[in-house]
Amino acid sequence: MLEKMNNILVPELFECISKIIVDARKRVSQTINNELIITYWAIGKENVEKEHTNNIDNQTSRQIILQLSKQLTERLGNGFSRSNLFNMRKLYIEFPNVQTLSGHLSWSHICELIVMDKTE
Repeated sequence: MLEKMNNILVPELFECISKIIVDARKRVSQTINNELIITYWAIGKENVEKEHTNNIDNQTSRQIILQLSKQLTERLGNGFSRSNLFNMRKLYIEFPNVQTLSGHLSWSHICELIVMDKTE
C-alpha cells in the first residue's frame, strides 16, 4: 500500500514542486533584468547630466568614459566596458522613459535597439 502511494504521490509532488521552482526562477530573472536596465539607465542619465552641467565636449566625454570603465571594472568587476558605458549613455538619451522598456526587454535586446541606425 505504501509503495503504491509513493508511486502515485511522488511523481505528482515532484511535478508540482518543480513548477514552483521554475516559476520562481523566472520571476527572479525578470526582477534582476528590470533592476539591471533601470541601473544602466540611471548610469547613462548621470553621465549625460554631468556632461551638460559641465559643458563637456564629445572628445572629453570619450576620455571620461574610458577612465570610468577602467575604474569601475577594477572596483566592481566585469560589465563596465567602454562600449557598455556608451550604451548606457545612449539608452538614457534614446529612451527617456525607461519604465516602458524594463518590463519587456533584456539588456541585450536594448543594446541591439540603440545601435540600430534610426534611418533603417
